Amino acid sequence: MSYKILIADDETEIRSLIKLYLENENYEVLEAGNGLEALECYKKYKPDLCILDIMMPEMDGYGVLKKIRETGNIPVIILSAKDEYSEKILGLNLGADDYISKPFNPLEIVARVGSQMRRFYKLGAGDKQSEKITFGDLSLDCDGCNLTRDGENIELTTVEYKIMELFMTHPGKVFTKQQIYEYAWGEDFIVADNNIMVSISKLRTKLSDDASKYIKTLRGLGYKLG
Repeated sequence: MSYKILIADDETEIRSLIKLYLENENYEVLEAGNGLEALECYKKYKPDLCILDIMMPEMDGYGVLKKIRETGNIPVIILSAKDEYSEKILGLNLGADDYISKPFNPLEIVARVGSQMRRFYKLGAGDKQSEKITFGDLSLDCDGCNLTRDGENIELTTVEYKIMELFMTHPGKVFTKQQIYEYAWGEDFIVADNNIMVSISKLRTKLSDDASKYIKTLRGLGYKLG
């Protein structure tokens, strides 16, 4: 199976460089030169992963990301010349799964894409087809990578889905930040990384108005469901 990757960047040279490296890994690559074109391409061709530049004409990458998250939870990698911490947090809060700063090594792009594809399509949906996990009024469809509460769909990013998958397959078990990070992000844990707290906070908001109804914090230990 050949996965489709959408590259949206207004710089032709950058698109061509990333395309060359991804095609060498047997990915099918789609290109868009501005935000509106990227959104049209996403709707028409249904890519398996998107790489979005932030500073694009017509519609910026954040705008495209918001539109994508209204209908899907495919992996999205933000690519930007902005390296400020606040920009990374904004991207993650809007539903991005990863953030790469320019200038970049194209081999890093390939590695990050591979990591997202393995986590989402192989470790996630591929290994647990047709399985549903329930916890109270929550139901996790491992085939469709979909979470519902009382039958109502809850839109999740790839990382949020993996966190819920970890929690719901081990209800009541306490997981450290390191365990959560390495499972959900598929990378070695970075001690100073705040992505876990941001993702947990967003999950709590999506799950309930009561911040601690589902996901509990055990100070000095980690987090658990229930």
